[in-house]
Amino acid sequence: MALMYDIVLLGATGFTGALTADHLSRAVPPGCRWALAGRDRAKLEALGLDVPLLHADVTDTASLEALAAGARVVATTVGPYLRYGEPLVAACARAGTHYVDLTGEPEFVDRMYVRHDGLARETGAKIVHACGFDSIPYDLGVLFTVGLLPPDVPIRVSGFLRGDGRPSGGTLHSAVTAMSRPRQMAEAAARRRAVEPRPKGRRVSALPGGVRYVGGWALPMPTIDHQIVGRSARALDRYGPDFSYRQYFAVRHLPSALAVAAGAGAMAALAQLPAGRDWLLRKIAAGDGPSAERRARSWFRLTLLGEGGGKRVVTEVSGGDPGYSETAKMLAESALCLAFDDVPEVAGQLTTAVAMGRPLIDRLRAAGIGFTILED
Repeated sequence: MALMYDIVLLGATGFTGALTADHLSRAVPPGCRWALAGRDRAKLEALGLDVPLLHADVTDTASLEALAAGARVVATTVGPYLRYGEPLVAACARAGTHYVDLTGEPEFVDRMYVRHDGLARETGAKIVHACGFDSIPYDLGVLFTVGLLPPDVPIRVSGFLRGDGRPSGGTLHSAVTAMSRPRQMAEAAARRRAVEPRPKGRRVSALPGGVRYVGGWALPMPTIDHQIVGRSARALDRYGPDFSYRQYFAVRHLPSALAVAAGAGAMAALAQLPAGRDWLLRKIAAGDGPSAERRARSWFRLTLLGEGGGKRVVTEVSGGDPGYSETAKMLAESALCLAFDDVPEVAGQLTTAVAMGRPLIDRLRAAGIGFTILED
């Protein structure tokens, strides 16, 4: 089947999906053939974009097969991905179609690697998860930082996140789903470790940091981001023979640190109970989000300290509202990068640093996300 579209966006009627569609409408190059896909045509029409509207339903495998067969890149905002994501990943892997999503669910990513990485390598598909705030600032921020350090030396990078922004409803639902399945998550990670090649003659360590005081409180960030950074480091020799990454959430005052820790602990505890999960998921609906005014006041800054070969560098990745506006921008630019840029000739389940690397950094900079050298 001849390719009909350069990019298809699935899930544009959700809050983040609509923001992604809006960014694409302003960012696509002349001649780009792109479309929106979903199961409710009336909701797609309500977006008011003059692009083709395609039928696709995550519960209808045939519709996803047709979608993947007719596109160069498919982007999806339909989560939680553990519940809804695999049929589209499978369809793209079979068709050799590039795929990008917003998942921050480690279990989903590990299961997709075990089940679909091999076929994607054969067909040439790039399956790229975590193309939003999870985990582009960390993955590409570390790549940017490593590029400023000498090659072939041990490298240490620490990331400190500060910000003011509300997590998206989709992120909350994904986080609660992940927290409620610790055993399944551990099993999926073990299955992946059993089959995934490890780098030979190189060492990589990427973990949440411990509690530190560095002029303010640095708390561990047990998110998917450090896992993504570690996979990039294992795949790319440029990270050196001995690479270490630690990630933190930074707050200035002890009461704030205690509140963050208590909130995370309470959320994890509630996620273990059906009634607790239901209560958490009612706090923010998956398709809801803040007003444009609230998003305009939101921001994030990720400061990265890199050391290697006797050199020390400090960089920063920064932007506006992380949970919605910048996440939508990151997903849209990832799809555009795969569709139109000169990216590495690799295939399979990949990270953003491996699949796109510097071309995506350049795109994001042009779109208003900062990659800045603070100290070199």
